Amino acid sequence: MGRIRWQEHVVIEPDLHHGAPCVKGTRIPVATIVGSLADGMEPHEIQDAYPQLTDEDIRAALAYVADAVQLDLLAPLNA
Repeated sequence: MGRIRWQEHVVIEPDLHHGAPCVKGTRIPVATIVGSLADGMEPHEIQDAYPQLTDEDIRAALAYVADAVQLDLLAPLNA
């Protein structure tokens, strides 16, 4: 299985969630999906909360973040 093309599922529009990346056709931010996975939710649990999401949408959110972190200069946060 190859990496999904996130560009087919993720949009960035200035008038949608202040320009935050969202799943196309929804107002669901990528950060909500990835944060939910980081908090331990399973994809099916996210889909229970957001039934309009497909498996591909969730994979696309992860693919978007994987590409985004490669492009940004990341600095450690003081916790």
